[in-house]
Amino acid sequence: MSGSQVWDDVDDYFINTLSPDDEVLRAALRDSDAAGLPAIAVTAAQGKFLRLLAELQGARHILEIGTLAGYSTIWLARALPEDGRLISLEYSAKHAEVAVRNIARAGLDRIAEVRVGPALESLPKLADENPAPFDLVFIDADKANNPHYVEWALRLTRAGSMIVLDNVVRGGRVADARSTEPDVVGTRAALELIATHPRLTGTAIQTVGSKGYDGFALARVLG
Repeated sequence: MSGSQVWDDVDDYFINTLSPDDEVLRAALRDSDAAGLPAIAVTAAQGKFLRLLAELQGARHILEIGTLAGYSTIWLARALPEDGRLISLEYSAKHAEVAVRNIARAGLDRIAEVRVGPALESLPKLADENPAPFDLVFIDADKANNPHYVEWALRLTRAGSMIVLDNVVRGGRVADARSTEPDVVGTRAALELIATHPRLTGTAIQTVGSKGYDGFALARVLG
């Protein structure tokens, strides 16, 4: 049996045992596929992981950078209390349209909002609103801008907040210090920022599963 088949089988077992999705989540993925969106949403196991992180944080306010069809948004928003708030930033109006429908079908449109436009334009506008500090920030957008997203996450959080940076392995290319590929350069810069910033402590973990070989970084805001 190939390594990738083993990863798929184990992922299926973990998901079916510990984090089965439901019709709302399955419909979100179907609508994403029907609209021709890329099949890059987190898995159900990863979605459950994000929800558990938010619950462990006691999160009331969540920021997501990169919405796609709203699959991860639904997992995260389900961790929030009735008066919680989630803001998700999405570059593509087409993606956002699908996400808004999926979020509404999940009954979460009262607490989850999708804002359309380049995140580096949306983030300063969000900061101007002086929102309550975000307890968790999930970054899953264009990798070249990862260091900028981490910097903005720092501005919009508080001591004890959590920052999750997805897809940091880049197929193993992240270890190549000579790479000039924007996704690798941006990811390495974000990881180095986490390593050296006095207000951050963090780590990165490699993962395998039905999405292949990847990983994420997890950082805690110190002050």
